[in-house]
Amino acid sequence: MGRRADEEYDYLFKVVLIGDSGVGKSNLLSRFTRNEFCLESKSTIGVEFATRTLQVEGRTVKAQIWDTAGQERYRAITSAYYRGALGALLVYDVTKPTTFENVSRWLKELRDHADANIVIMLIGNKTDLKHLRAVATEDAQSYAEKEGLSFIETSALEATNVEKAFHTILSEIYRIISKKSLSSDEPSGGATIKEGKTLVVGGAQEANTSSKSCCSSS
Repeated sequence: MGRRADEEYDYLFKVVLIGDSGVGKSNLLSRFTRNEFCLESKSTIGVEFATRTLQVEGRTVKAQIWDTAGQERYRAITSAYYRGALGALLVYDVTKPTTFENVSRWLKELRDHADANIVIMLIGNKTDLKHLRAVATEDAQSYAEKEGLSFIETSALEATNVEKAFHTILSEIYRIISKKSLSSDEPSGGATIKEGKTLVVGGAQEANTSSKSCCSSS
């Protein structure tokens, strides 16, 4: 049976959110996919994802954004979480230096488990808390350049640069994917990545996550 008209897309891109707990990953997710923000937030338990279909370079892309808790006790899900991901948003809190210091650990974990060609963007979130800023933009920019990452600062609360961040990484993924030849037996909507793996998500994984509370902050 074919997909409903509102589910039609040319590509399906899986993007993962990583970073310490409390940096605002879940609110970035809810702001981008549902334009929602919840001040009274709680840590995400386990893994959840949400989707949004949008136009990227003239093609219809279904972005599947995955979010998981940053606490160490949940790191057992790492391998499955990264599997098939074409992009990663590595988030830190501009008001908490420790979350920026831990970026290098998250980056190592990402590079150990994810596809070698994954597109990575460093995000400094919570720029609305200007009076509490503790991580300089220049320091993060310098780190991103050294590691070959794109970089942007956002505020999920004020919706500052959230759209730009997601559009930028999805556009970069599209440019990489569009240069590669697709497998002859690839189902419509998949995106072929390294070693012939095909990103195809269906069945239970396509479940609607809208019933879950937006009030989580991983």
